Amino acid sequence: MEPVPVVFHLGPLQVHTYGIGLAVTFLFAAWYLARRLRARGLPHHWVADAAFWIIVAAIVGARVVHVIANIGFYADHPGEIPLVWHGGLSSFGGLAFAVPTGILLARRYAPDIPIVTGLDIATPVLAAAWSLGRLLGPQLMVRGGGRPTDAWYGMAYAGQVGDRVPVPIFQSILDGLTFLILIAVERRFPNRPRGVIVSLGAGLWGLSRFFEEWFWLNRPGAWDAVEVVGLVMSACGWIALAVILRRAARRPARPGAEPEPEPASL
Repeated sequence: MEPVPVVFHLGPLQVHTYGIGLAVTFLFAAWYLARRLRARGLPHHWVADAAFWIIVAAIVGARVVHVIANIGFYADHPGEIPLVWHGGLSSFGGLAFAVPTGILLARRYAPDIPIVTGLDIATPVLAAAWSLGRLLGPQLMVRGGGRPTDAWYGMAYAGQVGDRVPVPIFQSILDGLTFLILIAVERRFPNRPRGVIVSLGAGLWGLSRFFEEWFWLNRPGAWDAVEVVGLVMSACGWIALAVILRRAARRPARPGAEPEPEPASL
């Protein structure tokens, strides 16, 4: 199977498929976040104003962390640092920069939305965007495949010799499952405490990042940083979820209180 072209031309203009995929993913995330806010009767017009800076923060953070993690290579090849279409965006770096940026902008434009409530609303958006982004991003970039394989599911990737484990496709499936679980919990438990969704999302996504690296990228020797951070993130998520649920169980119910129904919209 031939690899998907990583560039194409529109007249004299060279377009990178990877960049187009990321642009579509970011636009989807902004649209979906605004939709979820609107479905809950919360301010949503600010998302259009904030999206640009959140996207910039995500890309810068993802690239900075990747470069730092692979400083040996980039010290010898500094010209590769801005070439993001050759691969090299850290999910954790994107989160580390984009989430605080999003919180600060939300506090500026929509101060009435509690931070934890906003994170609960945004977490399924992140899971859905990651699922889509893996197919439209890493799947279409240079050196996007995992370790070599002779299995039937192996795929060819630009810049790599032989068939490779299609890690981006597996990642997309896991992220999609995380999204479906989060949505199912939202609908099944409309009166859940704040923080349940973001904690559950961190627990599931951190665990999936660990298994992606461990099984499909097949890092030899010691665990790499992604595996360690994935496990730490997952542990923090599960611990936070346990604490939230324990506190909710101890809190006496208010007489006559009715659960607030979850909006039907995804």
